[in-house]
Amino acid sequence: MFEKKGTMLSVREDLKVFDCTIRDGGLVNNFYFSDEFVKAHYEMCLKSGVDYMEIGKNVSPTLMSEDEYGPWNFCKEEDIRRIVGENKTDLKIAVMSDIGRSLKEELRPKNESVVDMIRIATYIHQIPAAIELIEDAHNKGYETTVNIMAISKSFDKELDEVLELLAKTPVDVIYIADSFGSFYPEQIRALTEKYLSFTQKTGKKVGIHAHNNLQLAYANTLEAMIYGASFLDVTVSGLGRGAGNCALELLLGFLKNPKYNQMPVFEFIENYIVDLEKKLDWGYSIPYMITGQLNEHPRSAMKARDEQDTKYREFFKNLSNME
Repeated sequence: MFEKKGTMLSVREDLKVFDCTIRDGGLVNNFYFSDEFVKAHYEMCLKSGVDYMEIGKNVSPTLMSEDEYGPWNFCKEEDIRRIVGENKTDLKIAVMSDIGRSLKEELRPKNESVVDMIRIATYIHQIPAAIELIEDAHNKGYETTVNIMAISKSFDKELDEVLELLAKTPVDVIYIADSFGSFYPEQIRALTEKYLSFTQKTGKKVGIHAHNNLQLAYANTLEAMIYGASFLDVTVSGLGRGAGNCALELLLGFLKNPKYNQMPVFEFIENYIVDLEKKLDWGYSIPYMITGQLNEHPRSAMKARDEQDTKYREFFKNLSNME
């Protein structure tokens, strides 16, 4: 059993607040954020003390159309530099590589890029390709993380084998990803202890990326943190795919480290999120709650939301195969 790490009144220097607003939020609007929005968000991250900003994905333009997706789905070097310049700050810039959509031959060496970290998103059946991408990014000089997706659909032994493999790679952080927003705090605690049992042997960190289908993203993030996770994913106002994520402003209000400051986040919300909430659909809703309870991918809930379908009993019956 792992003991609680720190107290509610203590400062943990190992914690890293990881803002995913542009990347996870980009899944809501096909990454069509204006330069003004992304620049303001970057400035907010700097002022609020956020440790990492995930500015989008580095999908290959040869695999997805630039006519259908905005620039933050591709994160070309010139686009990133247009926002952050040389980024001579303490804030680190990250991009996410999806297995099957990002090509390692297109990843330039770190000394030619303003990006600091490559985040690899993978399903269990893609682990060999993920390890290959981890090793390539590491050899090119980047920090790396790996998000193992849809683990709520995996068997314990299978996940153990994956964690043992990943713990032997050069990856810096292994993430618990609650892809379907279906986990409860007790399960998150068990997963945190499981991940740490593998990562501590090789000096790696554990991260948490929570979705809010059951209104538990914040609680689950705190639970993982209390039992030893140190990389904490958040988005402003929970902006993200489907039910959204753990809210940055909630987490900063909890952390006792004086380096973090909520006020720039409130300012950004006032200036940019209030209007965005009138145009985009994210956050807790009954369809997302149902997919979370049933441990199902939220695609059916997204469809229901798009179609403004409020026949919730029928939605539940169809998804749960009830007579």
